[in-house]
Amino acid sequence: MGEHDTARARLRAALRADDPWSAPHALKTDRPDRLAEAAEELYRSDTDRAAFGRYLTRFLGTLGDPGDAVLLRLFAEPVFPADDRRDLLRTAVARGLRLPAELLRAYADPTPPSDGKEARTGHPPAPELVDAMGLSGDLSFAPRLGALLSDPAAPRGRAALALGRLGAREWTAPIAGRLSEVTGLDHTAFTVALELMGDPAAVPHLLRRLAESDEERVYDVHHALVRLTGRDPLLPERPSRTEHAAAVRAVWADGRTERAPVAVRNLVVGSGTRARFSVDGGAGRIRVAFDPPSPGSSWPRWDRSLTFDRKPLYRVGSSCGTCELGLTLLDWPDEEATRIAARMRGRLAALDRLDTALFLEWSPVLGELETGHYHALLLDLPLERVTEPARSWWYRRVATRAEEDGDDSAYDDRPEDHWPGVAHLQLTTPVPGGRVPRTYGAVLPSQPPEALDPTTVARYAAALAAGERPVAVVLGWIDDRYVEARHEERWLVGAVLDGHHRLTAYAAAGLPARVLFLARAEGGAEGLEEVAAAYGCRA
Repeated sequence: MGEHDTARARLRAALRADDPWSAPHALKTDRPDRLAEAAEELYRSDTDRAAFGRYLTRFLGTLGDPGDAVLLRLFAEPVFPADDRRDLLRTAVARGLRLPAELLRAYADPTPPSDGKEARTGHPPAPELVDAMGLSGDLSFAPRLGALLSDPAAPRGRAALALGRLGAREWTAPIAGRLSEVTGLDHTAFTVALELMGDPAAVPHLLRRLAESDEERVYDVHHALVRLTGRDPLLPERPSRTEHAAAVRAVWADGRTERAPVAVRNLVVGSGTRARFSVDGGAGRIRVAFDPPSPGSSWPRWDRSLTFDRKPLYRVGSSCGTCELGLTLLDWPDEEATRIAARMRGRLAALDRLDTALFLEWSPVLGELETGHYHALLLDLPLERVTEPARSWWYRRVATRAEEDGDDSAYDDRPEDHWPGVAHLQLTTPVPGGRVPRTYGAVLPSQPPEALDPTTVARYAAALAAGERPVAVVLGWIDDRYVEARHEERWLVGAVLDGHHRLTAYAAAGLPARVLFLARAEGGAEGLEEVAAAYGCRA
């Protein structure tokens, strides 16, 4: 039996397993091109397609470029039944593939009229076709998409997003002008579409809309104004919905859209190991931001990423309170991020007490953060370096939940499915808590671990042996979840701004690492209190 026959036989066997959605994933250690070839052959068999078509389509969507090539090839053939072609299109859209415009026109109208004009079916196009038009890069679809904006029966939120992806700025004003007509996810989609368009012409419409919006819609309009103008004014900390809406309207009431100078305000230094401050008009070069909406998703705002200078570093996932938190490495930031953080280094050689002068000195660097309210904690964190997925808390929490539930099936998860994609540091044990039983802790790098200079690490190791305690700077947050509405789970998550060599030396020496932890104050106050009580610097 040849390699191709073996791949086909193994794939067919996996599809006949009890769980054909997940069983094929066990084959992904094989060559993706062989698996894609086998999947295509099975799909072209009427018998196999009838039995496994949906599973084959989703499996192709996990195989990267080889799977994408097969999806495009299959979609280009009109011989398959309509339901199968719709499934192929949905998967291609979810992959973000750019399908040729002529294929999309043929799909929308399989029997075009003899005069060459586009047929009118009387029904709005399916959502996946609208998404595909937006991904096509072909502006000739813009008029058809624009016509959907005023049709309540159409997927008009997705039409607006498609226009945004196309960058069809002639539709900026129509999208902005219809904000009062849409609600819920459609309203969010319209504002996100304006953000994707990046057209300043939307700003006057948004300012007018803000004065008229009810409390529920203020967040979307404010978010779009910040993205389109770059002005990010400070709002009250943890306001009610009514207070938030009033504050947003107040900061934009004068129509001013130009950025004001960054200011670090409300500085309060507590015991010497704790402080609070606010950043007003922050540059936002280091921030957690929403990703562009995923094609095919019904949620215009969902996934978020930790970004350095607009370049995504880690995907953070959604803020869904019952979803599991997981981070995934996307890319390393440019060197400018390192240069920004290095401007804090002067006082970090020996820091055992926070003071006002320190934060005044660091104001230019703190101004690079996004606008908001922050805690600063000087901590001695017991950290270990973890390089194996099975040793990481990202996976070991699964085993903990399985023990609590008495559910052995949770152990079927692969450790690598929970791995953030890079060796990192983590707390040696979870932090015991009151309301939430445990707080897991992970500190992730912002530069490749293999790029660290061994000589520099050795120099810090010698300093530690001599009793010195150099400080690393970590930006992070407390994340509280109620996973699957069954498990209260808390994470202390951080990304290293400065101090990769220092933290490596601490972990190798088995000494608690001195860390200045900068955390957003919006949420997580209880967790920060527990972490400070457990690991606050006592030097």
